[in-house]
Amino acid sequence: MIDHAHDLGAVRGATERLLDAVGKLDNASVGGASRLPGWSRGHVLAHLSRNADALGNVLRGLPMYASSETRDADIDAGAPRPAAEQLTDLRESADRFLAVAAEPADWSRTVTLRNGVTDSAARVPFRRWVEVELHHVDLGIGYELEDLPAEFVEREIAFLADRFLGNEAVPATGLTDPDGRTWSTGGGPPSELVTVQGPAVELLGWLCGRRDGAALTVAGGPLPALPPL
Repeated sequence: MIDHAHDLGAVRGATERLLDAVGKLDNASVGGASRLPGWSRGHVLAHLSRNADALGNVLRGLPMYASSETRDADIDAGAPRPAAEQLTDLRESADRFLAVAAEPADWSRTVTLRNGVTDSAARVPFRRWVEVELHHVDLGIGYELEDLPAEFVEREIAFLADRFLGNEAVPATGLTDPDGRTWSTGGGPPSELVTVQGPAVELLGWLCGRRDGAALTVAGGPLPALPPL
């Protein structure tokens, strides 16, 4: 059962951590390279702001973005802005999203996201939580995967494992962490099962493309190559 109210609280907390960190950046830092290839920190921040508005659109029943081209153009246009302007936009767009989410609504309804992906409205707050947490890490300003809340790590592993479940391009894969938690992903033949073991944060890093999996123990074959998210 998805608890959207709980997740909205988590979004608020993650956003406050992000705003506090971004508030300490100067213009040069914002213009510096992020950990995402080809993106400055300004690109990451502009994306986060526009994503808040886009998910607000989703909750209103509107298209998430006018088009992929518009999405990309808005990020490029917003990237060079000074630190103070980025911070204001980040805060105000986050407030707009939370305001929309506070309106009375049927959280069991199905909504449409980017590229025709559909999901329950109740999962939209979690999706925003994912954006805020992982892109905070992508800024490369001292917030690491190890700093992510334990609940978030476990739930995002489950979410990503489920995303690749049934994908025949990924071998059938069993994931295990030192606490004995297990997840399954991939869609290859069960007879060719690959097992991947390691700390939860390393499993998450591999699944979300932030780490190469070198810290994981793999048996039954090489570490599977995952499709881009």
